[in-house]
Amino acid sequence: MHVGEPDDHWQLRLCPAPTPRWPGGLLAHEDRYGILFSGKFFGAHVCTEELEESHGGLHGEDRRFYYDCLMAPMAQQVDNVVDRLEECAIQAMAPGHGPMISQSWRSLFNDYRRWGEGQRRSPLSVALLFASAYGNTAAMASALGQGIAKAGVRVQSMNCEFSGADALRQAIHSSQALLIGSPTLGGHAPTPVMAALGTVLAEAERSTPVGVFGSYGWSGEAIDLLEKKLRDCGFPFAFPTLRVRFSPDAATLKRCEEIGTDLGRTLHRQQQQQQRRRAAGGLKDSRNAPSLQALGRVLGSLCVLTARRGDLSGAMLASWVSQASFTPPGITVAVAKDRAVEQLLHSGNHFALNVLAAGREKSLMKHFLQPFAPGADRFAGLEVAESPHGQPLLQEALAWLEVQRGIHSPATFSD
Repeated sequence: MHVGEPDDHWQLRLCPAPTPRWPGGLLAHEDRYGILFSGKFFGAHVCTEELEESHGGLHGEDRRFYYDCLMAPMAQQVDNVVDRLEECAIQAMAPGHGPMISQSWRSLFNDYRRWGEGQRRSPLSVALLFASAYGNTAAMASALGQGIAKAGVRVQSMNCEFSGADALRQAIHSSQALLIGSPTLGGHAPTPVMAALGTVLAEAERSTPVGVFGSYGWSGEAIDLLEKKLRDCGFPFAFPTLRVRFSPDAATLKRCEEIGTDLGRTLHRQQQQQQRRRAAGGLKDSRNAPSLQALGRVLGSLCVLTARRGDLSGAMLASWVSQASFTPPGITVAVAKDRAVEQLLHSGNHFALNVLAAGREKSLMKHFLQPFAPGADRFAGLEVAESPHGQPLLQEALAWLEVQRGIHSPATFSD
């Protein structure tokens, strides 16, 4: 394709980049100047005055957050697109979100592969099957997949409209849970969803946990149909069916993500129980690992971390809190990646640390140690005030600190 004036034309090579979320994805490479217009790929949700990054890695954390939110649930398809882009003579990339990249595009390719490695290595897998008419069911699927991926479980995300029967069967046979989502069109489920449901009913083990989700505009018959067919065949449900009228709001998407994370944790627990049964007591429990024993004895203040961003809020009990610097005053807080509050702790966001009083900590500890249902209000029944930046403050706490998130340092445990 040629664009521009006859004497100064640009030659664009169009590159199909289908993914389950964006099956019609299309990238463009300008051969003369080597610019890759990468669309949804390699972006970051940042807005800068500069057209281009001033140095490589400036927005590395933002790009990782973008990847975790949008790309991780479909890591295999994303890797396929990245591999095909190696054929292009790239000098710079212009993503649809964030500044241009010229100095570090090669390392960003490697980052995408590295970030997807955890998905590829996971022995646990969830098949996420869906179709979407207006993007609403796809948004729910993406949030569920993001939560599952946060728990360290591989997501096999498949848009039924563009997935063949063989690929569906392979995903069903290799997964420990099956989720299926559908819009309702004219009182019915789309034909690709019905075909996928038939494959599930014919191929899946009846002990496999399942889940149903979808958006609708009137009465949602497609969602009811999927639920009834799966129940009638004896499948156990991993969570109550998710129904959303029209578009899911931020709170609904957060609930979907938390449901996905809970499902991933459940699969991990089941795997650990199976391993313990097989070991028959012959191996030591992982809780006796020296590294975890040592870290468990690190002394620190017992606090409740609370955070709010817009209509979303969260909280967690935090005991691994320590001073990190004097000038400026800084602290470190350990937050597991699969905690629901983690998504509110992006770089630059504020949160509060509520320090619990010795001898008066039991009621708050009991409250925040209870298992919360996905999307549940963590502050129900508590007296809560607001900090200067709008963060929740617990009135029963001894003291509080309002903190702005700075550096994120991922940690791993080893013996």
